[in-house]
Amino acid sequence: MKKLESREDIEHLVNSFYAKVVKDETISFFFNDIAKVDWDKHLPKMYSFWESILFGQMSYKGNPMGVHFPINEIQAMEQKHFDRWLELWRTTIEENFVGENADMAIYKSENIAKLMAFKMELARRL
Repeated sequence: MKKLESREDIEHLVNSFYAKVVKDETISFFFNDIAKVDWDKHLPKMYSFWESILFGQMSYKGNPMGVHFPINEIQAMEQKHFDRWLELWRTTIEENFVGENADMAIYKSENIAKLMAFKMELARRL
């Protein structure tokens, strides 16, 4: 097992994670059917997002919440979906990496998922 310490490591992590996501019965439909994700565009954004989160590179430009609200309007993004996302993310990290940045990637993802789940639920109530 290696430490999570470079952009290349993040690319490996993100690619491995989304390889699971696109096959997952619980959440794949958000990506494949609703958002119809263009993976050639989405993956580099996710590399930059996690590079910014973990390494402070500030290479990510975007609004993650803003992108998810329209999806949430079409199909509710519920706690169970965020729980599954977290489970796949955590498993992918634990299969590939160890160390402080791997732990931080799990910690940060938990915070992101909590905030997103809260905001998606709140948006559905309004």
